[in-house]
Amino acid sequence: MLDKKDCLRTIARYRTDEIVITTMGVVRPWAEFSSGDLDFASVGSGMGHAADFGLGLALARPDKKIIVLNGDGSMLMSLGTLATVIDSGARNIIIMVVENGTYEVTGNQPIPGAGAISFTAIARGSGFRKVYELSEMEELERSLPIILKEDGPVFVNLKVSPEDEPPPMRAEKSTALYITRTIAEDAHRLRDTLLK
Repeated sequence: MLDKKDCLRTIARYRTDEIVITTMGVVRPWAEFSSGDLDFASVGSGMGHAADFGLGLALARPDKKIIVLNGDGSMLMSLGTLATVIDSGARNIIIMVVENGTYEVTGNQPIPGAGAISFTAIARGSGFRKVYELSEMEELERSLPIILKEDGPVFVNLKVSPEDEPPPMRAEKSTALYITRTIAEDAHRLRDTLLK
């Protein structure tokens, strides 16, 4: 199993100018490694919409690569997005599901099918041709440079150990810089960054 923070640290190290969308249990840990103008936290709205938000950005900005750091519980809430990504023809999106088998930010309740569900099989069944399942740091280090450079859509299942991350809340005093603004303010900030 991957350690979530080590995994995110590694992604941040290999990342260049990709837009990174985070949600739920990934938001605050990601901010320890990156909270720049191309980071967007999909919190403060309905759960399960990080992947479709990422797809919208990918379609609007085909010149930019989009990385969605989604949770397994969030992905379950919008599995249809995987088929929509394929149908859209977007080639600049990487959906990474951080799978720990729980709804981490609400108390680590098991997700439906925990331990049995295969996100990689669902991605392949939805039409993804580039699918990775990574559970060891050596695999991640070896695969990330390839994943970040190839044409998408790409699906990556990151098998991580469960942790105990509290719910991410947007607040002016947050330690995660990119959730100190409202979701509307942050969306406008990202738009303005992309219009430069």
